[in-house]
Amino acid sequence: MILTEKELSWLNFNERVLQEAADSTVPLIERVRFLGIYSSNTDEFYRVQFADVKRRVLMQKGVDEQSKHLLNNIQSRVLNLNQEFDKLCIKTIEELRQQKIYMIDELSLDKLQQQWLLHYFKDEILPLTVPIILNDEVNLLDFLKDEYTYLAIEMINKEHRQYALIEVPTDKHSRFIQLPNVASQYDRAIILLEDAIRFNLNEIFKGLFEYDELKAYAMKMTRDAEYDLTQEVEQSLLEQMSDSIDQRLTALPVRFVYQREMPPEMLQDFSDWLELSPYDSIIASGRVHNFKDFISFPNIGGAHLTEQALQPLVCHQFAHAPNVFEAVKQSDILLYYPYHSFSYMIEWVRQAAYCPKVKSIRMIIYRVAKQSRIMEALIDAANNGKRVTVVVELQARFDEEANIEWARRLTEAHVQVVFGVPGLKIHSKLCLIEREENNELARYAYIGTGNFNEKTATVYSDFALFTHCQEIALEVQQVFQYIINPYKPVKFKHLMVSPRNSRQRLYGYIDNEISLAQQGSEASILLKVNNLVDEGLIARLYQASQAGVNIQLIVRGMCSLVPGVEQVSERIKVISIVDRFLEHARVAVFHNNGDNQIMISSADWMTRNIDRRIEVGCPIWQPDLKKMLLDILNIQLSDNVKARIINKEMSNAYVSSEGGSRRVRSQIDIYHYLAELEESHRYPNAPVDQGALE
Repeated sequence: MILTEKELSWLNFNERVLQEAADSTVPLIERVRFLGIYSSNTDEFYRVQFADVKRRVLMQKGVDEQSKHLLNNIQSRVLNLNQEFDKLCIKTIEELRQQKIYMIDELSLDKLQQQWLLHYFKDEILPLTVPIILNDEVNLLDFLKDEYTYLAIEMINKEHRQYALIEVPTDKHSRFIQLPNVASQYDRAIILLEDAIRFNLNEIFKGLFEYDELKAYAMKMTRDAEYDLTQEVEQSLLEQMSDSIDQRLTALPVRFVYQREMPPEMLQDFSDWLELSPYDSIIASGRVHNFKDFISFPNIGGAHLTEQALQPLVCHQFAHAPNVFEAVKQSDILLYYPYHSFSYMIEWVRQAAYCPKVKSIRMIIYRVAKQSRIMEALIDAANNGKRVTVVVELQARFDEEANIEWARRLTEAHVQVVFGVPGLKIHSKLCLIEREENNELARYAYIGTGNFNEKTATVYSDFALFTHCQEIALEVQQVFQYIINPYKPVKFKHLMVSPRNSRQRLYGYIDNEISLAQQGSEASILLKVNNLVDEGLIARLYQASQAGVNIQLIVRGMCSLVPGVEQVSERIKVISIVDRFLEHARVAVFHNNGDNQIMISSADWMTRNIDRRIEVGCPIWQPDLKKMLLDILNIQLSDNVKARIINKEMSNAYVSSEGGSRRVRSQIDIYHYLAELEESHRYPNAPVDQGALE
C-alpha cells in the first residue's frame, strides 16, 4: 500500500509552520512567534517521533534497515529545515530593527546599559543562578533537563580548564529583558536572559575560582519522552505515573544542540557525559536555543505588528435565555471556538455548581489551564453537596504532573476522582450534568473536539455541542460507566466510541459510500482531522476512491495517505490549513445519498485513537447545525490564502487563486460567517462578550 512515513509527514507539517514565519503578509511579531512554534514543535518531534524511531532501531539491534533509513532521512530533513529556520531568524531580527525593536547581545551594550544591567543582574538574576561544577563526581544525565537552555562555562587558566553549567532560569524570570531607554542609540532594546548572564559571568565566579578567562557556550539536550508503567499490583495508577515521570526525567538523550563555537574537546567531553550514541542527533547551532520561548515575544512596537484581535462572538441562544439550562433545553447549541467565547462552557459548569436542581456533574479532563476556572467550579460544586465525578487522564503527555496535582486537589475537596486503566488513554471531551426537573432526572451533555482549557480555547479551533437530547445524554452516561469498568459489555447506538465501535462504524460509513457509488449514485466523503495515519482507514479510503467516491480531506498535521495516485487515489484531494488559529477540530461528513451523516469527534484517524484510546464521536442531527458545519467546511475547502496542497512530493504548495477569484482566508471568513449567523437571529443589539480572548 502506498504510504508516506508519518514522521516525514509531520516534518512536512512543521515546514508549513515555517512558511508562516516566512510570509511577509503575516504581521512581524506573529512571524517571530511562528518561529517559536516551529521550535517548540521540533522539540516535541524529537522527544516523541524521533525517539520512537531510534528505539525501533536499537530494539532490533541494528538489523532494522527500514528504520535506520528513516532515521537518516529525518536527520537530513531536519537539517534542511533548521538551515531555513536560521536564515529566517536573521532576517526577522533585521526586520525588527527596521521597526526600531532591537535584539542586542552583551557585546552591543553601551556604557549606560552596562551599568543598568549590572545592577539589575545583581538584584534580580544572580539570586536565581547556581552553577553546577562539572567533575567526575557529577552525573550530568541525572539533573540536565530538556526544557531549558544551559550555558556551558569554560574557566581557563594557565594550568588547566574547568567546566561548569548554568541553567538559564526561564521558569523564574522572563527570557526577554527590556532595557531602559537611557540615552541609548537604541529606542527599544531587548536582551535575552542568557546574554545578561554572559555579560555578568565574572559576578558569578569571581573570588571562588581562579581563572584568566571565562567563556560561555549555549547548549540544550532533548530526552526520550516515553515511559513505562510499572504494573506493580501494590502501586496505584497515581503512584505508577509519578514514578514514570521520574523515569522520563532521567531518560537517555535523543538530541544535543550546541553552539558551533564550542571547542572540539569540550564537545567531546559533553558527548561522553551524556552517553550520546551514533543514532542521536548532534546539531551545531547559533547562540540562541529554545526558541520556543519566542511564542511569548513581547510586542513593544505598534499594534500593526500583530494580528488584529477578533472579538469573540455572542451566542444568541445563551445570551437570551434565563440560564444555561433553559438555553440548551430550547435546542442543541454548537459553538466553534475561538470564534465563540469559551466562557459559555465555564458559565455552564459555574451555574451547575450552585443550581439547587443540579444533582451531579461528571467530566473528563485531559489538558486544563493552570489556573482553571472550570476545575475551581467543580470543587465549588462538591462543596455545595453535588455528586461530582472527574475522570483525570494521568497519561496526557507533558501534562502528567499538572493532572496529578489536580487529582490531589479534587480528592481533597471530596470529588470522586477516576483514573481509568493503564494502556487505555482517555481522550474524549465530555461533561454530563444531571438536573431534577418536574420530579424527573434530566440530563444535559457536552461533547467536544477539544480540551476543557480556557487558554488553548482562544487559539485552537474546536467544536462543542451542548445537548438536552436524552438519547445522546444517556449514552454519554454509559461512556462514564464504561470508563469505570472498561471490561463490562456495552453497546452504543448513536455515539461512536473508541475502542468499542469506532473502527466498525467508520468502515461502515465508508463502505456505504462505496456501495452508493457502485450503484451509480452520488457518493462523497469530507473529512477534517489533525492526523490521518491509520493504515486500515487509509486502505478503505483508497478503495472508496477506486469505486468512484469523491473524497476531500482537510488534514492539519500528519497525512500518510498519498492523494492523486493513478488507479489508487485519483479522486482524493487533501489540503492543510495553517494560520493564526491551530486547526484542531475533527469532523466527518458522509453524503449518504443526500442525507448527510455528520459526526464531530475527539479522535484523529490514527491507530492509537481508534483502537487504544477512549474517544467519542457524536452525530449532529439538528438541520441548522448540520448546515452550519457544512458551510464552515466548505469555506475551508475554498481557502486560497492559507491552504496548502498535500501531495506525494510533500511540496507544500499554496492553493492558488484562479482567474482573479476572490481571496478566501478561511479563518477570517468563518468569523464573519458566524457573526452574520448570530446577528440574523433577531438579536442585532446583543452585548459583545469581552471575556474569552483575554
